[in-house]
Amino acid sequence: MPNTPNDLATATTATSGSKAITEQKILTGDRATGQLHLGHYIGSLKQRVELQHNNQQTILVADMQGLTDNGNNPSKVADNILNVVADYLAVGIDPAKTTICLQSGIPALAELTMYYSNLVSIARLERNPTVKSEIQGKNFGRSIPAGFLSYPISQAADITAFQAQLVPVGDDQLPMLEQTNEIVRKINSLANSQILRECQPLLSNISRLPSPDGKSKMSKSLGNVITLDASDKAISQAVKAMYTDPNHLTIDQPGQVEGNVVFTYLDAFHPDAEYVAQLKEHYQRGGLGDGKTKQILTDCLQTLIAPIRARRQALIADKGYLIEVLKKGTEQAREESQQTLDKVKTAFGLNLI
Repeated sequence: MPNTPNDLATATTATSGSKAITEQKILTGDRATGQLHLGHYIGSLKQRVELQHNNQQTILVADMQGLTDNGNNPSKVADNILNVVADYLAVGIDPAKTTICLQSGIPALAELTMYYSNLVSIARLERNPTVKSEIQGKNFGRSIPAGFLSYPISQAADITAFQAQLVPVGDDQLPMLEQTNEIVRKINSLANSQILRECQPLLSNISRLPSPDGKSKMSKSLGNVITLDASDKAISQAVKAMYTDPNHLTIDQPGQVEGNVVFTYLDAFHPDAEYVAQLKEHYQRGGLGDGKTKQILTDCLQTLIAPIRARRQALIADKGYLIEVLKKGTEQAREESQQTLDKVKTAFGLNLI
């Protein structure tokens, strides 16, 4: 876990389900580098569906940020923009309640990124623990794309453009919000006025979902995902391959729940927590086999994904509708972000024309 800034990790940190979260501006989004999956669903998509009813929520399809490590393969991003929009709508995000917009269709975001980049040093970017970790994971060495190194600045532009108060993130993203708030304070100091708003993290109650083999997180880039349109067969195969307790060799033996991916998924997705608690107790005392627990999880995931898959298939077949949703939301986002850009340009004294 990265170091968490004091001003973001204590009393200012909100959590999902808080009754205090009402009528606030929320900014969230996803890079358009592939279909979304169960990790996205439990970590953020389900939360977004709930938040949209009582908040002003903007969701950004981050195609420009998707290019930061796919500049030599831009089709990977372009081909997945509508896939991501379809995933949003299929899980229940309502474009009448949530603004769904395309990052590259909002010129103010790129311009804000340019202004902010003059206030952040290379050394500060390289100290960002999230960036450092991802650079190591992608084996960039010193061949780091400039866009990748500076994407915390781009994220700051996204957040501030919509004056977001809350940003749903995992705890690994807290350093990104710390850097955003540093930029906010610098801009406000230049303007001698509070023209930008500092943001707070909205942490999910669910930690990152592990891959079925339990060796890493579920990740598009690692190819170990269960997508939101997975077939019943694909779900069954993924669950059968899940890591359990290697020492649980016979049904009558006591089994370990900790680190057992099947129970991690049951905790995350099964609607009956009391039933899952009974299963855990049974497994730990012995008498419950892995085959039985895996079948329970298979049934649970198939029930969850079946209606999402059906809605998604219908949406993908109507690309015109997906484009219209994205176009309408992007036009709305342009207007809102331009207001912030005008204030920032004034702070820099660039408001002559």
